[in-house]
Amino acid sequence: MQSISVVVPGGCPNRCKCCVSKLHTDGENVYRNQIEKNYQFEDLYQNDYYDAMSFARDNGCNTMMYTGDGEPLMNKGFIRKVVEINKQLNQPFRWNEIQTTGVFLTKKSEENGGETNLRWLRNYVRIKTISLSLFNIFDSNKNAEYSQPQSKAAFVDIEKTCKAIKKYDFTLRLSLNMVDFYNDVTPEEIFQRARELGANQITFRVLYNIDNPTNKEEQEISDWIREHKVKDEKIQEINDYIKKHGRILEQLPFGAYRYSLHGMSVVVDDDCMSTKEGTKEVKYLVLRPNCKVYTKWDDEGSIIF
Repeated sequence: MQSISVVVPGGCPNRCKCCVSKLHTDGENVYRNQIEKNYQFEDLYQNDYYDAMSFARDNGCNTMMYTGDGEPLMNKGFIRKVVEINKQLNQPFRWNEIQTTGVFLTKKSEENGGETNLRWLRNYVRIKTISLSLFNIFDSNKNAEYSQPQSKAAFVDIEKTCKAIKKYDFTLRLSLNMVDFYNDVTPEEIFQRARELGANQITFRVLYNIDNPTNKEEQEISDWIREHKVKDEKIQEINDYIKKHGRILEQLPFGAYRYSLHGMSVVVDDDCMSTKEGTKEVKYLVLRPNCKVYTKWDDEGSIIF
């Protein structure tokens, strides 16, 4: 186990047609928000959360990723709780990352002293890497056609956002959701654009769907992903390009290899939901607001602590 994904509850201002968080059971009935909403036993669950984070550190996790079924910055109060608990650990997480579509990163807030959320993430949360989840890295408007922001405030200008991320000296990872748009783009064009945006790292994320949907919404999302995900041939083309032009660095704990290419770290992740059967390694841990730890996003039966 290399990392722990901290699920930040709080909703999402986007309506992505391929939203994987809707493909698995979630909600208060399954993963109750004990850390925020169980006021009667607040101390108990804060201690449970402390134990869960300590358990991850005891078992070799060195990276903490703020993520969720929506946008982490929708609930900054929750992030503050995690930050303060992390400070109390015998060995705090120092390699801290956040997964986001870029929403609200450049927003200024009075509670931040008039500074942007980027400054808050850098100074207080001590984030080192921002993983920017995108569909189309070439065009902000076309990217929004996939992410479907529900307000003007949620629209992400990719170039301005990446420039701001680099201004605050974060490590910038472009996490590319591989939709059919990329079928007509060459690997050279993708990497050239990534360099223009100042990326330090790139992860190619093959879209995840389920074979046996249990309701209409799952069926619609799975059908959309099946129709609009990138062709397998394109992923192979990208892999071949990376192997030919890149320098292999090391194998990651979950099996994928990391390469150095054009000054960027590159990984192809064909199992972003950690669903492959028979794997020997635990790819990552998932810490839910119920203060329980799981090894899968989409299976409550994967609970281990």
